[in-house]
Amino acid sequence: MEISFMNAMPVGGLTALDGVEEPADLIVRNGKVFTGDAGRPQARAVAIRDGKVVAVGDDADVAALVGRRTKVVDAVGRRVIPGLNDSHVHVIRGGLSYVLELRWDGVPSLHQALGMLREQAARTPKGQWVRVVGGWTGEQFAERRLPTVAELNAAAPDTPVFVLHLYQSAILNRAALQAAGFTRDTPDPKGGQIVRGRDGEPTGMLLAAPSALILYSTLAKAPTLQGEDKKTSTKHFLRELNRFGLTSAVDAAGGFQNFPDNYDTVIELAKQKALTVRIAYHLFPQTPGQEIDDLRRWIGMVRPGEGDEWLRLNGAGENLTWSAADFENFSEPRPELVARYEDEFEKAVRLLLENGWGFRLHATYDETIRRDLAVFEKLAAEGLFPAGNRWLFDHAETVSADSLDRIATLGGAVSIQNRMSFQGKAFVDRYGLAAAAEAPPIRAMLERGLVVGAGTDATRVSSYNPWVALHWLVSGRIVGDLTIYPPENRVSRETALTMYTRNGAKLTGEDDVKGVLAPGFYGDLAVLSDDYFAVPVADIPHIESVLTVVGGRIVYAADEYEGLDEALEPISPAWSPVAHFGGYQATVKPSISGARQAELLGQAVAESKQHRQWRAQRGRASEIPADVFDTDLVC
Repeated sequence: MEISFMNAMPVGGLTALDGVEEPADLIVRNGKVFTGDAGRPQARAVAIRDGKVVAVGDDADVAALVGRRTKVVDAVGRRVIPGLNDSHVHVIRGGLSYVLELRWDGVPSLHQALGMLREQAARTPKGQWVRVVGGWTGEQFAERRLPTVAELNAAAPDTPVFVLHLYQSAILNRAALQAAGFTRDTPDPKGGQIVRGRDGEPTGMLLAAPSALILYSTLAKAPTLQGEDKKTSTKHFLRELNRFGLTSAVDAAGGFQNFPDNYDTVIELAKQKALTVRIAYHLFPQTPGQEIDDLRRWIGMVRPGEGDEWLRLNGAGENLTWSAADFENFSEPRPELVARYEDEFEKAVRLLLENGWGFRLHATYDETIRRDLAVFEKLAAEGLFPAGNRWLFDHAETVSADSLDRIATLGGAVSIQNRMSFQGKAFVDRYGLAAAAEAPPIRAMLERGLVVGAGTDATRVSSYNPWVALHWLVSGRIVGDLTIYPPENRVSRETALTMYTRNGAKLTGEDDVKGVLAPGFYGDLAVLSDDYFAVPVADIPHIESVLTVVGGRIVYAADEYEGLDEALEPISPAWSPVAHFGGYQATVKPSISGARQAELLGQAVAESKQHRQWRAQRGRASEIPADVFDTDLVC
């Protein structure tokens, strides 16, 4: 369909030209472009052709690339950045269940959260569960507490409700206990606890003590999506990530994510060219005692780098052997790992390196990292480290200076996530504010020249909103407004953004094509709602993208650009929580207060979903703002 605009007039000297031999497919102009390129860090315009940037500069630098069918988007002076890259997120697993989940991400009060739950329970059909799975903490609520079992029973007396809180606990109502099959005779699983009342019956509280497997195995008992609904769910989740300017993600695999079965959906979407986030994925052995066999089988099936720019294998992890995994429930003491796990762990690492596979390792505590490094140093004596294979530690909250030096010597990298945004209070309560001040030691990592990527570890702990993580890096504050990092362990806004763009690309070996707006790099960018480099620090978590572009495709559009992105089929099933509440719950920026805040809240009500539907039914919401484009749009 071709749409023409009556006032498609030249703007700022840009005129559609006849006979342009190689016109750009898309030009974003009149923006404050942060390129991430040291050679030209600032610009006003970006031109994209065949999925890659062909020109960056001022309007005059892209003028000759404007053909009759070039899409020209006016950024209207907004900040433009390279597309964000979450270097550790469970995007594949999260997509398979996204539309079934009631998201409390960003909800400011428990009163509102319970109201959403009550409303959702009323529309959830018999046999289905209401599930709240990650992205929130009791510290974000005005009440500063978790819901109680009694409150869940009152909100949903007949519909099973499962509420996951970080890696620490899950709260089930009476109906969920019955649906999950928990009785007084159900034994506590290893590393977990079923809390019981004085009568011996389960109360509805499950505790990770410290293993989160009891939480995830219970969630796995809930109904799942099938067939095309899994594709629809994944596409809507990717669109939600696009909403925040994410254009790439490194999938860290995880529990209950089997290969190849649970990867079929993203593989099929990639074949259909329907992905809107570039995904580099890892493979994680699922069965204790079978890890080496699984790794050996996968080595015979695929190789790192296989795939394309949209979906490619990056290596193994984030677990290689289950015995080497330290669980990060900061409300519990640090787990003591089994003696001599190194024997099996060494076999796994040797197998990977000898076959050209990189890997990533879940390691929260320095005690684990030191034991792993001893294995690597043994293999380094044989020439296996450093040997060109990318490898990294994930999380590393309590890594020591000595361990960082050893990581650097062995050619490793680090990927950190803002898990402390949500678990920081528990960490402080157990280890003290002094220990929390360097958990993780971000600046010490960077000062050693280590590649440090940034991410979220969404969706079951932190929120997938990258701006919450960027705020954490810059401000040192966690959700609930406790400051735990002193200035010497914070980073500048530019450094934080680099960790979320080019550094993430380095972890997948794509830094020659991704993470920078420069000729030859992927045409991935975001036009932001607010200027990341200028807004008050407290406003950073409230930033969103108003226009997200991946490979020259407009994959998300809001505000004055609404309607310019690719069409997306309706959410299925229709009773989905996301269909009614959406995903992340945006709130008013802290810098806006008083009468202006009330005014904006009124505007938000006026522009609510119901009101937009009312306007659409009367033909009043179909118009695309004509002044957004300077020339014809082809869609």
